Amino acid sequence: MNSDLATVETALASSRETVLPSKHDPLTVDGSTATCTSTLIVDAAQAIAERALHEGFEYYQTGQFEAALKTFQQAFLLCRDRQDDCGQGKALSGLGLTHYSLRDYARAIKYSRQSLDIVQPLQDRRSIVKILSNLGNAYRHLKEPTKAIECQQQSLTIAQEIGDCRGEMAALNNLGLAHKALGDHQTAINYEEQSLVIARKLQDDLTEEQILKNLGNACYALGNYARAIDYYQQRLVLARKHSDRRTEGQILRNLGNACYALGDYDRSIEYSKQWLHVTKESQDQRGEEQALGSIGVGYDALGNHARAVDYYEQRLAIARKMKDHRLAEQVLGSLRVAYYGLGDYAKAADCIEQRQALMEAI
Repeated sequence: MNSDLATVETALASSRETVLPSKHDPLTVDGSTATCTSTLIVDAAQAIAERALHEGFEYYQTGQFEAALKTFQQAFLLCRDRQDDCGQGKALSGLGLTHYSLRDYARAIKYSRQSLDIVQPLQDRRSIVKILSNLGNAYRHLKEPTKAIECQQQSLTIAQEIGDCRGEMAALNNLGLAHKALGDHQTAINYEEQSLVIARKLQDDLTEEQILKNLGNACYALGNYARAIDYYQQRLVLARKHSDRRTEGQILRNLGNACYALGDYDRSIEYSKQWLHVTKESQDQRGEEQALGSIGVGYDALGNHARAVDYYEQRLAIARKMKDHRLAEQVLGSLRVAYYGLGDYAKAADCIEQRQALMEAI
């Protein structure tokens, strides 16, 4: 960070000088020149620092992460010059959040720790809740779930003490994810369910949808497919409410998989067909070939090999169009099994030959 900040500091020197009044400024006429000039410098420096912080968070929220990093670095230097601890803490927190979004988790931890060191003595407990949350998430991604849980638990305790409902909701959700990383899916579900109650109380559909996803995945991992389906269906309602077609497709895929695992092949096929419809509407070829594969597998499980062949052939055509030889080889394997099920050994043998030729070409 030091080299980056040094570069920014050089660039800022001239910009700080432009806020000073010139010798022709009316403020230099009377005997209060020094006081007025000093006040003007302080006010201007504060305004510039606050604007830099505001712009940094605007860049961050709109996904302009490189611009956010530069602006937060500028804000940090301006606040450091003014010995503004609060501003420094916010700038460092912004750097931590941005590096997290860039998946640079080591730097996210570094800046978040620095921010925490500054903010804790100020007793800015709402900021502490957020910083601890970001720290915990970064530790989880670095596969340090124990440290992640420690940070999220601290965040949860403080959020509950100060009545920060959103902070509490986030900490509970993140605790669920950290426990899932440890393989403790039941504890993860317990935390997620508490978080879900708060999300619904706050009418926060976006967070509710994310929590339902986490709950569905945790139940699926435990083999509780019926419960996973229930959470996925609730999530599907929200996705359709907000016309989020991309998320709708993901949920339909999960529903198809969960129904298949439950042995409900008819419902699995129905959800996979809905998924196929979404992929065609959005011209998502990769999603389309995957949906076709899921439908084929469902028909194979029902013993309807003729229908399975139909969908596998469609999938094979897409694989060839995409020039994805590995996928084509995989689909030919599925076709071979389906043709054997139909008793069409000649076509099964043809699939073997085509598959062998592809494997040699890969």
